[in-house]
Amino acid sequence: MTKKRVLSGMQTTGKLHLGNLLGALTNWVSMQDHLDCYYFAADWHALSSNYEDTEQLQENMLDLGINWLSAGLDPEKSTLFVQSYIPEHAMMHLLFSMITPIPWLERVPSYKEKMAQVEKDLRSYGFLGYPVLQAADIVLYQANFVPVGIDQLPHLELTREIVRRFHDIYKTKVFVEPEGKISEVPKLPGIDGRKMSKSYNNAIYLSDTKENIINKIKNVVTDPARVKKTDPGDPNKCVAFNFHKVFSSAEENEITAVECKKAARGCVACKEQLASNLLNYLEPLLEKRHFWMGRPSNVFDILKEGTRKARLVAKDTLERAETSMNINFRKVLGDR
Repeated sequence: MTKKRVLSGMQTTGKLHLGNLLGALTNWVSMQDHLDCYYFAADWHALSSNYEDTEQLQENMLDLGINWLSAGLDPEKSTLFVQSYIPEHAMMHLLFSMITPIPWLERVPSYKEKMAQVEKDLRSYGFLGYPVLQAADIVLYQANFVPVGIDQLPHLELTREIVRRFHDIYKTKVFVEPEGKISEVPKLPGIDGRKMSKSYNNAIYLSDTKENIINKIKNVVTDPARVKKTDPGDPNKCVAFNFHKVFSSAEENEITAVECKKAARGCVACKEQLASNLLNYLEPLLEKRHFWMGRPSNVFDILKEGTRKARLVAKDTLERAETSMNINFRKVLGDR
């Protein structure tokens, strides 16, 4: 039986943190054995809001590859590739841009939200047309499923609308209409209680040393009502307890909650236990990171081979799209 195909990507805008591991990577790894997985480094997408800051893109790409392999992605099971090394992404994006109405893009919820939140000039087509490039990414690989959070469903629905419009205009079915693959992921805030993000300086990175992780756990926000060790606390108001819910056992958490409410254990001891449990959880990944950090050329070779394999699929899909549009001139001229 042919496996269904899944596609997903990560931007190369910075180092990966625990939120990325829990929100995406662990899910990616779990899909390897029963789905045909295509995962890519979305370096062109990184330019949509970081076009002035490109200095770290190559370094971030290497770090991304190292983290993928360290988390358990297997190049024998998953195709790992780089977006910008496959020009068909840009070509498919151009073709889609010709048929995508501008109001469709302006109504995407995240467009105005990010425009208001980010202190950069985002009045560019690259930012407005981000979902069109995303649609091109997906359809080139005939992906059946795209892992998404609830807030990303409007982006995926736009892809489906573009696919339907293309099929309606050119009277030929070329692309698979992708479906969202929603999975429950643990909610993990930053150490200050806000969303974990590089921009907030509140993230625990997969590249952090054990010492850095321990120090960051020491600074995790706890119940502000617990001024002294003898003050009773409320675990539901404690950011550290949110971490415990993910990295500690249910039995441990039950004890922690009771002792917190009774002021039988201080926040320092609570965080020490959390740091120990978190490091135990991360130990396999940290060991693999040490291995791959010493082999950057091997990481790039894996990405290069995955990109070669992925481009064969992308070229075939683009050729079919151009043929349906009666513009496949490169095939006629032999420039392929």
